[in-house]
Amino acid sequence: MLQRTYKAVCLAITLAVCISGWAQNAEDKKVDKNKIAALKPAGAAGTSSSDKDKGATSDAAAISASQSAAGQSKDPLQQYRIGEQDVLVITVWRESELSATVMVRPDGKITLPLVNDVIASGLTTDELKIMLTEKLRPFVNIPQVTVSVREINSRKVFVIGQVAHEGSYRINSNTSVLQVIAEAGGLRDFANRKGIYVLRQQNGSQTRLSFNYDKVIRGKDDNIQLRPGDTVVVP
Repeated sequence: MLQRTYKAVCLAITLAVCISGWAQNAEDKKVDKNKIAALKPAGAAGTSSSDKDKGATSDAAAISASQSAAGQSKDPLQQYRIGEQDVLVITVWRESELSATVMVRPDGKITLPLVNDVIASGLTTDELKIMLTEKLRPFVNIPQVTVSVREINSRKVFVIGQVAHEGSYRINSNTSVLQVIAEAGGLRDFANRKGIYVLRQQNGSQTRLSFNYDKVIRGKDDNIQLRPGDTVVVP
């Protein structure tokens, strides 16, 4: 009888210890959950996969907009366009027989192996590179083309009349009438300083632009910016 009573007491003590342990574990888990909830930033618990997708889309749109703005900031008029008699160096990587130094013909074309005649006049070097790359794809596996301008011969103007040295002169994008007259050695003694004019081809017809030398050097009139093909006449 005493032995049975002892076993019952031991069993009761064991059950009490187990129940106490289970209760403590449950309480600890509840505390841990509360701590985790407190550590989360406000609004994080309500963030859904849809919100994340919207955020990613917004970031992508911002990046795209910045790239577009960067591309638009480049002024296409500032990019040099190839002209007649310009000398170009065209290199195809690891294809020396396809690489060449060529001059743009009066018809605006160049000739290269495999692709034959290609229009180059009026294009930028990047535009010509893209065109040549496409034309070489049937013959070369992943062609890598480089186009550079070795000599600029198409940007010329002509000066005639009462200057020290008549002739043709190369210009850049900012060359003015005063500058080209200076390159031509200046005006002669009997030059009509108020009657100078520039002949320019525009839309298939010839335009005459008056240039008063005396007013320009005094800052009272605009100094004309020259374009390729202009003729400066000094009567």
